[in-house]
Amino acid sequence: MAIILDELDEKLLENFRGYVVKKDLVQTLKVGENVPVFVLEYLIANSCSTRDEEAIKKGMDNVKKILSQHYVNPEESDLIHSKIRESGAYKIIDRVSVRLDPKKNTYWAQLLNCNIKNANISDKLVSEHEKLMLGGVWAIIDMKYDPERKHGSNIYPFVVENIKPIQLSNFDNSRFIENRKNFTKNEWMDVLLRSSGIEPGANGITERLKMLLISRLIPLVEKNFNFIEIGPRSTGKSYVFKELTPYAVVISGGQATVPKLFVHGTTGKVGAVGQWDAVTFDEATDRLFKDRDAVPLMKDYMESGSFSRAGAGGEITGSASIVFNGNINQPVETVLQNSHLFSPLSDEVNNDTAFLDRIHFYLPGWEMLKFAPEHFTKKFGFSTDYFSECLKAQRKLNFTDAIDKFFSLGSHLKQRDTKPVKKTVSGLIKLIHPDGQYTQKDVRKYLVFALEMRRRVKEQLKRIGGMEFWDTNFSYIDKENQEEIFVSLPEERGSHLIESTPLAPGISYTATSDGENMALVRIEAALVNGSGKLNISGVSNTGVRENIRNTYLYIQANEKKLLSEQHSLKNYDISIQVTTLLGSNISTGAGAAVYTAIMSQIYKKNLKPGLGILGNISIGGAVERVVNFADKVAMLSENGAKNVLVPMDNLNELQDLPPSVLGNTDVPFYSNSQMLMQKSILND
Repeated sequence: MAIILDELDEKLLENFRGYVVKKDLVQTLKVGENVPVFVLEYLIANSCSTRDEEAIKKGMDNVKKILSQHYVNPEESDLIHSKIRESGAYKIIDRVSVRLDPKKNTYWAQLLNCNIKNANISDKLVSEHEKLMLGGVWAIIDMKYDPERKHGSNIYPFVVENIKPIQLSNFDNSRFIENRKNFTKNEWMDVLLRSSGIEPGANGITERLKMLLISRLIPLVEKNFNFIEIGPRSTGKSYVFKELTPYAVVISGGQATVPKLFVHGTTGKVGAVGQWDAVTFDEATDRLFKDRDAVPLMKDYMESGSFSRAGAGGEITGSASIVFNGNINQPVETVLQNSHLFSPLSDEVNNDTAFLDRIHFYLPGWEMLKFAPEHFTKKFGFSTDYFSECLKAQRKLNFTDAIDKFFSLGSHLKQRDTKPVKKTVSGLIKLIHPDGQYTQKDVRKYLVFALEMRRRVKEQLKRIGGMEFWDTNFSYIDKENQEEIFVSLPEERGSHLIESTPLAPGISYTATSDGENMALVRIEAALVNGSGKLNISGVSNTGVRENIRNTYLYIQANEKKLLSEQHSLKNYDISIQVTTLLGSNISTGAGAAVYTAIMSQIYKKNLKPGLGILGNISIGGAVERVVNFADKVAMLSENGAKNVLVPMDNLNELQDLPPSVLGNTDVPFYSNSQMLMQKSILND
């Protein structure tokens, strides 16, 4: 009896028989066996790569038999030692690696689950299977026990007689490349997803979601690719790096040390960045590094793929991609309103702009589905050992020049932006067009996607670091017609926080900065009949409260000039509510906005639409110059301000504002409190 196949199953069996596996068979075995997926899929692909249901059943029984008789669980290591000794020879499934011992001029094999550190192995086997020296392979291993084997006075009785790798020990990716032509682009994307265990036809899997899921594979095909995904739990952020490849390592939060990551100071042995294709930091919202000096080394490595370490003998290079996965516990709108999209990261790096600027790709994890059983495929896909080898082979290719054939990049993209965009496009071509056959339409789609993912990084840097990162208006130019197209972010659309309609009496907006932290602030003044009390709420910062109080005292001291008799402060109690709309650390410098809010409330005058106000008014009435002028104007402009009133003393800094700000926002100046009110109030 044959199982029911769809057209894509038929194509896969026709083009890749022996290298594909029915993915639900893996899930069936995975529940009962604590075995790596790629081991299971290797065994299943060899026994069950068919459409015949009876043959699949027999194949599964054979796989179960092999596992029960030969797979070694770590807790059984002593028992296995005994079985090898008592039998003289025994077949096992384990991960075997080899190191050279130059003092004894011999190779030693190490078996992971068996906990055998020094097993004898022949030079011939080592030369036949080079990966034994590159981290090891999973294999069906013929073991022998020989108590006569000695080195000096020590007995080393365990002998590796033969190896049948479960991972492909020799690999040719020509079939992967050549047979790609037999699939359409959409079919091939579905093959990639099914090979990753995901059913592309499941409810909720949109075309955009397919692109996001496939992009998780980019760090495995692109060398030195720095990738971050922050999103809700149960979206499969780490699955690719834990289960789909033996060439990635996952490091738990806080466990990364300099020797483990980079280089051992005593032995000079290169760490994970030189041994793996991808180093993944799981739970990156926890502490990342155990050693404080790992951060500067990681910055160097993420920038150039190399690092220098005292005593390590000069510069050391690696090709591992760096991946950060973390959880976000709030809606993205809330995070954007209160801080920035790197804020969930560990405190070591979440405000370190130099570190964060080295990230090439920010995947919006909040768009991912929480996976349910229906989202896992029951169809055929590449077996994991074959798929992982295909991905690894693509690392040797380079399509970073693909953009240049059709497009150029806009002026806001600096070198540190251009590199990530080109690497992202290259990675997507390697995955979706491994044969290098792509069109201008394909490249355009990948380019827009890449610009979005890098711009997400840059927009958050702008929130943290201000004007240094202001150039975020990413675009590309079509070389055929010179048309420039700008790329926006889904989460930034409609984010204007300052009303474009006339502001109600008592409402004003300003921006503050303590030199590092920017804040967008809403001031609301309310009046009730009373005896001249001032109430301040929404802020605990002593300097800000003093700022507000000084503004109130200025009005009080100049009542005869500023207020009519019936509007005297003696007749009111005034409440000032301070609300931080963006950022977290409000600072001083809000006096002019407070003054405008109070005066407009007293006289019941609307303020101009989209109005922002900068500057401070001292108790004596002096208008104080704004510090971080350009950053503050830019922040107000970006969040909807059409007019930003600023002190005359900042006039010579107008030239520091980006053209995009001046194009969207007028910047009139004032030199005293009367002029401030004249330019703020909406004329009837």
